[in-house]
Amino acid sequence: MAIKLCSGLAESVREDCCRIRLLHERDGLGCFDFIFSVIELRGFSAKFPAFLLLGFIWFLMSIYIHESAIVDDGAQIGDGSRIWHFSHVCANAKIGQGCSLGQNVFVGNNVSIGNGCKIQNNVSIYDNVFLEDDVFCGPSMVFTNVYNPRSAIERKTEYRDTKVSKGATLGANCTIVCGVTIGQFAFIGAGAVVNKDVKDYALVVGVPGRQIGWMSEFGEQLDIALQGDGDEAVCPHSGAVYRLVNSNLEKV
Repeated sequence: MAIKLCSGLAESVREDCCRIRLLHERDGLGCFDFIFSVIELRGFSAKFPAFLLLGFIWFLMSIYIHESAIVDDGAQIGDGSRIWHFSHVCANAKIGQGCSLGQNVFVGNNVSIGNGCKIQNNVSIYDNVFLEDDVFCGPSMVFTNVYNPRSAIERKTEYRDTKVSKGATLGANCTIVCGVTIGQFAFIGAGAVVNKDVKDYALVVGVPGRQIGWMSEFGEQLDIALQGDGDEAVCPHSGAVYRLVNSNLEKV
């Protein structure tokens, strides 16, 4: 039990560190400002000697690569990212800060993964797939990069770009057919097959995927029509207000 509690605490503090460090780098603040922000956020100053706390924080910010994982020379991996069992990251891949790559994840060469992304077990991110910040890829979801593959026909020059925008969720076992763009904070349900562009905040389910609603940035379904102009809804969890503008959802 003690080990589990310690592990949970470490994970929570690591996420806080990554979040605060990104803000401080953006605002041009120094490392001591960063450290003091973590201390203030977590209220640790009265519980741990300062030197132990600082060592703990910088340990959490380091990159972790499991001994069974393969990371080819040249791969770019941001601070605080974790790469777990049996994963393979190719030489030209770019992975941002504070990312988590679960067991048996593959990352190709022409791939970029933004900050704070979570890639669950058994996901392959092939060439020409680009993830912005805070994207969630559920267990065993699938990307493709060739639209009409044949084993006997070489189509490496025909890869189609797939873009997943900031904050989007791709549910377990869903399939994203290459050449589409998933909008910001869109939510793809488990097992869905997406073969066309998805709007910001859209909730998409089924085979083939179809939009059935809208999701807040917090991940709550909103009580609002699929189409229209001027209608508003409030996220029940965060209180944020969203408005339909020409059948597209915007955060007010």
